[in-house]
Amino acid sequence: MPNKILIVGNDQRYHELYKAMLEGRDYDIISAYDLTEAKKIVDQEDPDLIITDMQLEMSKGEMLFLHLKELFEHADVPVILISAFSQRYLKGIDLDFVHIDKFDLTDEKLIEEVDKKLQ
Repeated sequence: MPNKILIVGNDQRYHELYKAMLEGRDYDIISAYDLTEAKKIVDQEDPDLIITDMQLEMSKGEMLFLHLKELFEHADVPVILISAFSQRYLKGIDLDFVHIDKFDLTDEKLIEEVDKKLQ
């Protein structure tokens, strides 16, 4: 059974980009375009991994990220945060996640981090 990966973001171009980067791998890709939809999908689909961008209108992105980790049944869902925010800013968030700088993102880097988190 393929791993479920939820991509959360309000920009269709990023969904298409991340899907293309993961194409040909054994993943079931699910998309959510806002916080409400993401919460619903997490509760219903129980994804194995979440890829999101902190700039989901900034506060909404933070709320999604914090919401996922607060839920007991989803506390162990790994998160890959693809963002242009510096590590210095992200250190203020005391949660377990992998950060990939949006400007350093490559197919290989994304696949490497996804594989690590799904092991």
